[in-house]
Amino acid sequence: MDVKLEPSWDDLPLMANTSHILVKHYVLDLDVDFESQIFEGTIVLFFESRNRLEKQSGSTKETCRSESNEACRFSTPEPCHSPVTDTRTSSSKTGYNDFAICGKGEKDTSGKDGNHDNPEQASGISSSKYCCDTGNHGSEDFLLVLDCCDLSVFKVEEVDVAAVPGIETFTGSPQITFVSEELRNQIVHELVTLPADRWREQFDYYAHCSQAPGCGELLFDTDTWSLQIRKTGAQTATDFPHAIRIWYSTKPQGRSVTWTSDQSGRPCVYTMGSPVNNRALFPCQEPPVAMSTWQATVGAAASFVVLMSGENSAKPTLLREGRASWHYYVTMPMPASTFTIAVGSWAEMKPEICSSEYLAAERSLTPSEADFRCVGICGHMEYPCRFQNPSATTQEVIPHRVFAPVCLQGACQETLLPLVRPCLSAAHSVLGTHPFSRLDILIVPANFPSLGMASPHIIFLSQSVLIGMNHLCGTRLCHEIAHAWFGLAIGARDWTEEWLSEGFATHLEDMFWAKAQQLAPHEAWEQQELKADLRWRCLQDEVRNYPEEMQVLRPNKEKTGHVSDSGSSVIKHGLNPEKVFMQVHYLKGYFLLRFLAQRLGDDTYFAFLRKFVHTFHGQLILSQDFLQMLLENIPEEKRLDLSVENIFRDWLESSGIPQPLQTERQARAECGLARRVGAEVHKWIRVNRRPQKRKRRETEEVFEKTYNSSR
Repeated sequence: MDVKLEPSWDDLPLMANTSHILVKHYVLDLDVDFESQIFEGTIVLFFESRNRLEKQSGSTKETCRSESNEACRFSTPEPCHSPVTDTRTSSSKTGYNDFAICGKGEKDTSGKDGNHDNPEQASGISSSKYCCDTGNHGSEDFLLVLDCCDLSVFKVEEVDVAAVPGIETFTGSPQITFVSEELRNQIVHELVTLPADRWREQFDYYAHCSQAPGCGELLFDTDTWSLQIRKTGAQTATDFPHAIRIWYSTKPQGRSVTWTSDQSGRPCVYTMGSPVNNRALFPCQEPPVAMSTWQATVGAAASFVVLMSGENSAKPTLLREGRASWHYYVTMPMPASTFTIAVGSWAEMKPEICSSEYLAAERSLTPSEADFRCVGICGHMEYPCRFQNPSATTQEVIPHRVFAPVCLQGACQETLLPLVRPCLSAAHSVLGTHPFSRLDILIVPANFPSLGMASPHIIFLSQSVLIGMNHLCGTRLCHEIAHAWFGLAIGARDWTEEWLSEGFATHLEDMFWAKAQQLAPHEAWEQQELKADLRWRCLQDEVRNYPEEMQVLRPNKEKTGHVSDSGSSVIKHGLNPEKVFMQVHYLKGYFLLRFLAQRLGDDTYFAFLRKFVHTFHGQLILSQDFLQMLLENIPEEKRLDLSVENIFRDWLESSGIPQPLQTERQARAECGLARRVGAEVHKWIRVNRRPQKRKRRETEEVFEKTYNSSR
């Protein structure tokens, strides 16, 4: 089925043709230039064609339509020379240390900028001129399409992976005498499909291959939303080079990163969760289905600290006077949108001691192994999985670091640092195995637009969470920790189903925070009921103030998860500026999960949730995956009128307040804590109700009306 993409003004197009070819690994080698406010360097992409991936299951459907046979305006390539006389030749300096890449080779000085903004192609979708055919019957070249915007692309070249020393082990021959495109692609195929227990060897070869010489430039062009690449004569995705290098730089106005100053007035740059995701940081495949691993080396002035999504706690490697590089890697395949980086003069907070109070808290939160350990093989693609590592499954608190601007060290030390261990331990007691092996937490600059953001191995928190008592800091930290399971380890296959990430994190933050505080059951219940009351009032405001079509949690209904034949799609309202401030997907998702937990009982619900996490970690899901498994795993007597169809109708596919929630809120009494707060407010209204100036009386009347209207 070929779906014609017709995005509205506020829809985000995902252009990558992931139905034909998938990026399996990225190697980034970038320098940070604060004076010019750019990242500049190279990215090497390693591919696997989809028909090779699906060959075992039968035929593959690969079609890509073009609206014109008009020749494309591509950059002129150099010829590709296939015969190789010295397979150990390398054009760049190498210095590998834990997969670190210390040199970039020669810098392209052509000044060629392939980023042509074409007003006629504002959507980047409907008026494509490029000819492509990924079947074996056509005569046009295959066209690789990557998501890309706000980048200056200088050169694209094929990488001669056959020139890497020792690479002949992937060919089945003791020596390489002649190199063909088929041989290079076979080497990449063998590399990307190495078993998980050889991941160190695999990443070492990725690093060496990324430094291999080029063997010919490729044709490329850009439009508003994409980078298109082709090789003359490569008519299918299978024939297209499976390792390419792109020389590029970001632009100061690029929407994926923010160049600013921290609270101490020092320059910094970070990814802030832009609606365009990471396509203005590096060319990539953005659709969630394009799950890949990565490794990145970033050079910066030695005074800066580079933090990034990565499994290793990177330390700087000195390159030359005043310069250092930082290297991170990720072995768990993730969507490219989850990649995060922050470069600045961050100070690390160190706990003075591991106090007995911390140790006591961890011991009190330890569940029995039967609470969360499941027996069985993981259902995700192969990678070194913590759920299959006995020592990881019992690790309550993962290694962590806390960073902040220098001027916020004291506040961080006092407010944030003491909460990290109990919150991590609480999360483990509820859901079990931490999906990621370590965690960095950074207090980001004041222009950060939300309270927090979670990415693999790193959490950004707003300075606002450091104000006042520890409740705001603790609840927000718990929310972001919850995203390690829901949003990252388990992701939405269709980004319009944001509730699968935010609804779960909102519901789980209450559970985590109650355990982190070691509240008695009745105290935890009262705190959670008060939060429910506040969220109910917030949801009422949301549905009054936002368009109905933006209040639907599953807006694509039966078409959820569908893409075009090429793999491209659009995210409804993905670029709408109002969406950044909306809480509907947080709140309606939270109330749905609260409704289900109350119907099933907390013990039954959270036992199921641990089973669900073990089944689906490392995978992408749709709403029906969660709901179907839930209903299959609860007793018939608790199911009553629950069905996937009813939940879709009442909660996910309608705007406004869900009817079951409306009924429940009308029938319930206000919680005791909320009543006490209300009584305290009325007391002070009475105390201050005495003869005063008219302006003071008017202020009191407004206050009382506001309080009563919010009830």
